[in-house]
Amino acid sequence: LAGEGRGAGPGDLVLAIRAVNQAAADTALASALAALSAPRGGSGGGASQWRPRSIRGAVAANPLANLALISVPGDFAAAEAMKALARGLNVLMFSDNVPLADEVALKTEARRRGLLMMGPDCGTAIINGRPLAFANAVPRGDIGIVGASGTGIQEVSCLIANNGGGISQAIGTGGRDLKSEVGGITTLMAIDLLDADPGTRHVVVISKPPAADVAAKIIGRIARSAKPFTVCFIGSEAMALPPNATLAATLKAAAQSAMGKTFPVPAPAIAADQLRGRTVRGLFAGGTLCAEAQFVLLEKGATPRSNIPIPGAIAGSADDTGHVLIDLGDDEYTQGRPHPMIEPAVRDAPFAAALADQSVGVILTDIVLGFGGHKDPAGHLAALLASAPAQRPAIVASVTGVEADPQGRAGQIAKLEAAGVLVAPSNADATALALALVGA
Repeated sequence: LAGEGRGAGPGDLVLAIRAVNQAAADTALASALAALSAPRGGSGGGASQWRPRSIRGAVAANPLANLALISVPGDFAAAEAMKALARGLNVLMFSDNVPLADEVALKTEARRRGLLMMGPDCGTAIINGRPLAFANAVPRGDIGIVGASGTGIQEVSCLIANNGGGISQAIGTGGRDLKSEVGGITTLMAIDLLDADPGTRHVVVISKPPAADVAAKIIGRIARSAKPFTVCFIGSEAMALPPNATLAATLKAAAQSAMGKTFPVPAPAIAADQLRGRTVRGLFAGGTLCAEAQFVLLEKGATPRSNIPIPGAIAGSADDTGHVLIDLGDDEYTQGRPHPMIEPAVRDAPFAAALADQSVGVILTDIVLGFGGHKDPAGHLAALLASAPAQRPAIVASVTGVEADPQGRAGQIAKLEAAGVLVAPSNADATALALALVGA
């Protein structure tokens, strides 16, 4: 951005124009300014169709609406969500950087009104078959999911779909819902809804380790249900569960538990002695996928470093040595830039560094498909690898998605394999394969 653009604040609008010459740029700018100043009215559809400029206007135009998806900067998100709740709307808040106190106030008010407050920082939900935010085109079925993790919901729902099952509802809660301050308000409400839903046979609950007091609440609520549950608190210690619940250590194990069957495990495609180094470098778009990979390494006796460590792992950064797993969707990598699921180029610099590091034997990565994501993440990675050194680390990847997704899962896998990437059927399988290849 030029100097004027760099000075923009949260309330400013930047018009950026790429043009063949100055005259074309001036014409485009004049057209844009005219469009901004034009009255919001007219009929006939398309760009001229009237669109409400507020939640109040939207509800007035469509009084049957019962859900609002809010994706505005965090400074403004809580106020908009409170307006939506006041008008009887359930809320999915994609926005992050919302103060914890605001989250508590919103969820308390939603509970008082009998409404769901999904989020802040709720990346995924599937409500009545409709994918919301980052979600996948999975078929309808009888398995319900409650998740404090967007990519966790995506991985479990896609594994279920790719192994013959389907999803009744997937309710996201936001990553902080199971903190003591929030108390699991949305998780408990979601369990109530799925428990009462005749279309849900089995319920999966997904989160990183919750606060002990909140975990007790969740387990107590599960014990009062007649339905079977699978609990996947990635990285948490073993806990006592009621007879109707099963503890799953990984997202793959959670999907298998819900389906009541075991999924196939791939065999390594290359020998360890072909590798250049003996460490694993994980570069993830999905934070929960990064956490699951850490757990798999810990279970196999390795000690990973990560910018988002789970219990047992060590806090670290991309500059550390040894097994390093980095969540590139964390705020430190996305400040002022899109999330890597939207723009995979966020991974380019860390990927180049890992390719050049002689100690790295395997680069472990995730390709996450679905609505809202990049149209061709596998193609982007394949293009990056085309210019990689001949003696590069092995690349191991998983593809979270289904064939009906906009990107098409089979085509994405084909592009990766053509670029020499080893593709595993799940993130847990990919991590185990990566560790086996380096001989750890």
